[in-house]
Amino acid sequence: MNQRQKIVVLSGAGVSAESGVATFRDHNGLWENHRIEDVATPEAWRKNPALVLEFYNKRRKQLLEVQPNEAHLLIAELEKYYDVYIITQNVDDLHERAGSTKVLHLHGELKKVRSTLDENLVYHINEIDPKGWELKLGDRCAKGSQLRPHIVWFGELVPMMEEAIRITQTANIMIIIGTSLLVYPAAGLSYYLPKNASIYVIDPQKPDFLFTSPFVKFITQKATTGMKELFKELTKDFIN
Repeated sequence: MNQRQKIVVLSGAGVSAESGVATFRDHNGLWENHRIEDVATPEAWRKNPALVLEFYNKRRKQLLEVQPNEAHLLIAELEKYYDVYIITQNVDDLHERAGSTKVLHLHGELKKVRSTLDENLVYHINEIDPKGWELKLGDRCAKGSQLRPHIVWFGELVPMMEEAIRITQTANIMIIIGTSLLVYPAAGLSYYLPKNASIYVIDPQKPDFLFTSPFVKFITQKATTGMKELFKELTKDFIN
């Protein structure tokens, strides 16, 4: 084969959950004991920025204590055989730490912060805090405005969506892993796949989602177990 096939991975919270990263919404509708509306909206930031900063500081500190799991590592290893792009709803950096080189974060990145005056003025948290996790009231950008988490909050536009659509439109294979496909606009990305693209859905519960493509295979396993099974299938023609 002269040109490697292109895999697009759409990943969600279920991938990182096995590393110990708290999923964004628990069964009780709370996120680490907070209402979503109190920590992950522009209104929350205007109402109580100290609470929002504390919430994301705790998440950053937790992220420093966890490691990529086998699902992350196997997705990264697919780059030996395919042209792999990851579109993730996750804000952690576990895909990158596992070795994946093309990762697009739809909902922002936990380890980055940005200006409240100029959204294009983005810093890595290590530039602000040598410990790598704390952002405080009074931490300001070069233009003098307060820094905020580099996160796409509920009610905000998803600026990377157009790029995600462009990538999806060129895929030969899509792997949907660790996401229930309930969060839009990310859940609609599969509509942009070429008609003959293969789709693999890894989820313990078969998502309540209708695929019109005949090339869909459901692997009803957790992320690590399902990715082991799929990795064998996708590499069988490469590995003797």
